Amino acid sequence: MVSEAPPFWWRKPDWRAWGLSPFSFLYGRVAGHRMVHGRRASVPVPVICVGNFTVGGAGKTPTALALARAAKAKGLKPGFLSRGYGGSLDVTTVVDPHDHHATAVGDEPLLLAREALTVIARRRADGAERLVREGADLIIMDDGFQSAQLAIDYALVVIDATRGIGNGHLVPGGPVRAPLRTQLGYTSGLLKVGGGNAADRIVRLAARAGKPFFSASIKVLGQEDLRGRKVLAFAGIADPTKFFRTVETLGASIVVRRAFGDHEHLEEDEIADILDIAARDGLEIVTTSKDYVRLIGHHGRADELLARCRVIEIDMVFDDPHAPELIIDRAIAAARERRLRQGWTGKTLLPRGEK
Repeated sequence: MVSEAPPFWWRKPDWRAWGLSPFSFLYGRVAGHRMVHGRRASVPVPVICVGNFTVGGAGKTPTALALARAAKAKGLKPGFLSRGYGGSLDVTTVVDPHDHHATAVGDEPLLLAREALTVIARRRADGAERLVREGADLIIMDDGFQSAQLAIDYALVVIDATRGIGNGHLVPGGPVRAPLRTQLGYTSGLLKVGGGNAADRIVRLAARAGKPFFSASIKVLGQEDLRGRKVLAFAGIADPTKFFRTVETLGASIVVRRAFGDHEHLEEDEIADILDIAARDGLEIVTTSKDYVRLIGHHGRADELLARCRVIEIDMVFDDPHAPELIIDRAIAAARERRLRQGWTGKTLLPRGEK
């Protein structure tokens, strides 16, 4: 999967998108076939997948965290399932936020593990089985919508209202991960994040397909005292400009901005550059929670940067406060139907009759 989204993906289709269309066609055939014909392992607990139609961030991780909090409020024990993108471990692992570093397990799993039981696994079926053994009675997948490795009871697709699906082309000519019609067929509900209109066409398509629609917005936790402050802002996420806009909405003046690749670990000279510029110009340093956890356990001047950083913490707030509970209830009902349909007897990983 492509990890860096070229800027032309998020603009009106140009010669690059059209020139790459033969490759996009082939990519779409393979991705669509995998979604339709993939052999999906089943687990004895409900599975919610928080995914998106495109490459790049749309707010999946804060959405997953919001669902986990709602699940715990219902008395459930949720467990997060992640591939651990950006980490070096290739074995199924229960993430310990106190002992593990982002270089080993990835940045997003560290954030998830602060909220609930989290497992990383290259094979999602293995990770799901481990979560069940650890006592999880609800699995929340952070990404993996197109992987077709695990039976999903509720697929909540998150779409950014400002960027939508970009130019609408499939990888590599655009950011779309699989044919949109195929993806909509496996979508249980759509979550539009933000107040833009770039996602409106997809919302209408989903509505015509009878898919439930939810809306939410990003809320910044605290940081009211940033108003009028001059800052150096840095971010290594899928859409750094979104972070920079958030900082500006807090009333801060961004004097220097540094954008890095998604999940990118900073080099020593990059850390030194941030610190030296901020010290020279008298700037406060602000960053994202993902960038912050990637610095933990780093060498050199990383501890100095950690001490100077102000983290902009965010929360996903659903317009309908009952929406997360509704999504969980529908996932539980779908899982019950799946188990009955497959003839489950006891808590085994695969349905009866499969080896």
